[in-house]
Amino acid sequence: MPIPLLNCDVGESFGAWQMGRDADVMAFVDCANIACGFHAGDPDVMRRTVGYAVANNVRIGAHPAYPDLVGFGRRSLAVSPQEAENLVLYQIGALEAVCRAEGARVSYVKPHGALYNDMARDLELLRATMRAVKAWDKTLPLLVMSTADTAAIRALAQEEGVTLWFEVFADRAYDGEGRLVSRREPDAVHHDEATIVAQAVSLARGEALTARDGRSLSLAADTLCVHGDNESSVAAVRAIREAFDALEDA
Repeated sequence: MPIPLLNCDVGESFGAWQMGRDADVMAFVDCANIACGFHAGDPDVMRRTVGYAVANNVRIGAHPAYPDLVGFGRRSLAVSPQEAENLVLYQIGALEAVCRAEGARVSYVKPHGALYNDMARDLELLRATMRAVKAWDKTLPLLVMSTADTAAIRALAQEEGVTLWFEVFADRAYDGEGRLVSRREPDAVHHDEATIVAQAVSLARGEALTARDGRSLSLAADTLCVHGDNESSVAAVRAIREAFDALEDA
C-alpha cells in the first residue's frame, strides 16, 4: 500500500498578521496547500510561500475558500453552485499566476474550511468545485474528505472526469460516519504528539480507527493532512515524516 502524501495548510498569514511556521514545516511535507486570499493570504504571502515550496521541491496546491477573511473561511456562506465554481476558479488562477512567476505550477486543489466541509455534504456544491478544477486543468487532482462511504463522491467524480485524492487527518477525532468531529466539541483536536503519530501510522497502514461512538472506521488515504502552526505541531510533523520514512524502508 502506498504511503499517503503529507499535505499541510500554509500561506495563511495576512498583512501584519502572522500565522503558521511555513518555512519550518516545508522540509517535512510533500504538498503545500497555499491560501489564495479569500480566507487568508495576500499576494506577498502567496509569493513568499510558493518560494518556500519551490526551494523544498514540494508540490503546490491551491487552497480556495469562501470569501471570509474575518471568519478564516470557517463559516458557511449561501452561494449558488455557479458562484462556488467561479470563486474556486478565480482563486486557482490567482495562485497559478504567482507560481508561474516562481517557475512552478499548481498541481492539485484542496478546498478549505467550511467550503471543504460543505461540499462533503452537498453534491451540487462538490460538482461545482469539480467543474472549476476541470475548467482550469482537468488533470489536477481534487482533495476530498475520506469518509466511511465514498460511493456517491466516486460516482460523481467519474461522471465529471475528475481525479480524487482522499484525505485523512492525524490530529482530528472522527465520528462514526468518518466525518471530522466539530472543533466546537471537546477533544475534537488531538494535541499529544504520540497520539497524532500513532493515528497517522494506522491510517498509512490501512488499519481501522475507532470512531468517537466506538465504531470501527476504515478510511481510504491518498494524502494525510498535518498542521504546522506552532513549535509542537512542527515537531509532530517531523515525527510523522520519520515514521512514514521508516514504513517505506520496512
